[in-house]
Amino acid sequence: MSHAEQLRTKIESRQAKVAVIGLGYVGLPLLAAFHEAGFPVLGFDIDPEKPVLLKKGENYLPHLGSDLCKQFVGSAKFDATTDAKRLSEADAIIVCVPTPLGTHGEPDLSYVVNTGVMIGQNAKENQLVVLESTSYPGTTREDMLPAIIKEAAKKGVKLTLGENLFVAFSPEREDPGRKSHSTTTIPKLVGGLDKVSGDLATRLYTGPIKTVVPVSTAEVAEASKVFENVFRCVNIALVNELKTIMDAMGINVWEVIEAASTKPFGFMPFYPGPGLGGHCIPIDPFYLTWKAKEFKVPARFIEIAGEVNNSMPHYVVHKVAAALNNQGKATKGAKVLVLGLAYKPDIADTRESPTYELIELLLDMGAKVDYSDPFVKYTKPVRKYNLDMHSVDLTAENLAKFDVVLISTNHTAFDYGTVAKHAKLVVDTRNAMKKFAGEMGERLVRA
Repeated sequence: MSHAEQLRTKIESRQAKVAVIGLGYVGLPLLAAFHEAGFPVLGFDIDPEKPVLLKKGENYLPHLGSDLCKQFVGSAKFDATTDAKRLSEADAIIVCVPTPLGTHGEPDLSYVVNTGVMIGQNAKENQLVVLESTSYPGTTREDMLPAIIKEAAKKGVKLTLGENLFVAFSPEREDPGRKSHSTTTIPKLVGGLDKVSGDLATRLYTGPIKTVVPVSTAEVAEASKVFENVFRCVNIALVNELKTIMDAMGINVWEVIEAASTKPFGFMPFYPGPGLGGHCIPIDPFYLTWKAKEFKVPARFIEIAGEVNNSMPHYVVHKVAAALNNQGKATKGAKVLVLGLAYKPDIADTRESPTYELIELLLDMGAKVDYSDPFVKYTKPVRKYNLDMHSVDLTAENLAKFDVVLISTNHTAFDYGTVAKHAKLVVDTRNAMKKFAGEMGERLVRA
């Protein structure tokens, strides 16, 4: 049997050991899905706390539910480690590492390349490697594959794509907090660097995932993921710009969107906000604009969308300042309570949350700022910010202490009735106070 046939047999019998590198928002639910499907799994992360917690059956990502990791306790088919040497045990390695932007807005592929190096250093013949981290087309072939082969050669292991090494790309499509879909029910795109690799990766994901969609190449899969996020980025920018126009005209943009949504075809609602958050929408489109420059092709539409979305925190802070001014108060010295540090409702995920920038801008203007978020009790250092703050309880007594409440994230756990009754002034970026607009009058400002 060829290497590919041996690996195919292992995958189809669910005896192939699956290692997942990066046990975060993408990697952890994927690890659990493969384990539930009967595959032996090995979780790898550089954070020493994660393997310890997983072995105890404890989940450190609350939005996934407390029961997710209980399946790991005492399972002979589960293990988690920080020891990269153990990657040599795996038949399939799935890479779920960050792909952030650098300090100048350029793609930072260091996590992907360094992971490729690590895989190569611990390589064995006959492994399938799948990258799930979002990036521009060509990353899997041009960046990760050479890193694996080069490092393997240093230790005397000659790897040849399609013969004894198989590599594919399958983009993650996680949406933390979404109840309508899960890791196993979201259709999975799979594209190989060659036909054999694509076939093996498709067969692998068919185990835990209900719908697997093979495409012709890894580059098609990479481009599809970036396009999904560009689509959202551009449409959010459109509605954010519409918000500023409607506001100048004295028109409620939320009512406009609601009215337009009654059309049963040719329209899809997107909603404005204080800026973009999460790992995908604020970052991934700029991977494509950067790559497009290599081919001397402009990406003006995407870049303009980025400019609009990136300007939203400044727009919101301007609205806060104007609202305070209308009440005869200066922003300097004003007490501001920001509701929501997470980037979206009802989760603890703060990655790229625009609230960080809102708080920093307000602090720069001399305001005294606190935040309230039931999911994020205190801030941790993130890519750009280290606020060192603790969440304030949302009570009538606390609300009375602040000059203005800024709603950045519309958690359902917030008691908006209490906010409406006790807040002196509310600046709402999420239409969270819609049903209280009549009773609040000029105390409510949309931003």
